[in-house]
Amino acid sequence: MKVVVTGATGNVGTALLRRLADEPDVEVHGISRRSPGDAPPYRGVTWTPIDIGQAGAEEPLAVAFEKADAVVHLAWLIQPARDERLTYRVNVAGSGRVFAAAADAGVPHLVHMSSVGAYSPGSKDRRVDESWPTRGVTSSFYSRHKAAVEHLLTQFESRLLISRPRPGLILQSDAGTEIRDYFLGGLVPKALFRHRIPVLPLPRDLVLQFVHADDVADALVRILRQRLPGAVNLVADPVVTPRALAGALGGRHVAVPGGLVRGAANVSWRLRLQPTPPGWVDLALKSPLLDATRARAELGWEPRHDAEEALRALLRGIGEGDHVPGSPAL
Repeated sequence: MKVVVTGATGNVGTALLRRLADEPDVEVHGISRRSPGDAPPYRGVTWTPIDIGQAGAEEPLAVAFEKADAVVHLAWLIQPARDERLTYRVNVAGSGRVFAAAADAGVPHLVHMSSVGAYSPGSKDRRVDESWPTRGVTSSFYSRHKAAVEHLLTQFESRLLISRPRPGLILQSDAGTEIRDYFLGGLVPKALFRHRIPVLPLPRDLVLQFVHADDVADALVRILRQRLPGAVNLVADPVVTPRALAGALGGRHVAVPGGLVRGAANVSWRLRLQPTPPGWVDLALKSPLLDATRARAELGWEPRHDAEEALRALLRGIGEGDHVPGSPAL
């Protein structure tokens, strides 16, 4: 089986490469802007450097996709958040180039990594299945892009078998440096995560769902093997409350209004103190809780790490400066 992975040097991509290394009948072909070298987890992977954000990428992509049994599309930009023209060019237009190239190359199976961020707002007092609308949270560029690509995919359903995994927040220790740089920048030093943080001021309804990158990778392999069509939610239990988040940092939760947190994010963003626009706060507060029954029932998927373990792994990785060796920017 030949599997081509776009964005293979990112958080999910590196976890998927580790998982596919255990599949002796799988030939892995990686797509990234630059080849990452031969350090683990890249060893044994054939690489084609392609920038999917560039016009004309369809042709080299179609060549890379020749004789592929499946394409797993993971490439996605979170930064630079201040340049939405660039992020749109990669996330939405680039995804369209990948889909068109896969269809033109006759790839039988496309797996597009969607997200909880594609879903329309929902309450935090119940879980939703894959039928929940995918119109996104409009104040978040990330959510707008994820929703736009979900709708773009419908244009290719007559030509491709399409799988749409929709995970919660994907965490692992090796992504510690990447995630800190993406969302905190230099505002919060990594050394802080090696110590107890006594107080964490957060809104009561900042309730989140996490899943470990290795468990997402396992679900992707199951999707590839079973050729599961359609959307499938991927989250681990338990749901993580602000109190649990504060506990993982060694402190206690102090409830504050959501507007106050959003305002602080907005001011610090405008002053360029940190790289995260306030739409991410809106997304965290408004995105629904997901029901992963389909993944468990139809894929036989069961996370090996619970959500709090995934969170602790990330916090440890941030504090220790963990990163994937040789990973270039997508």
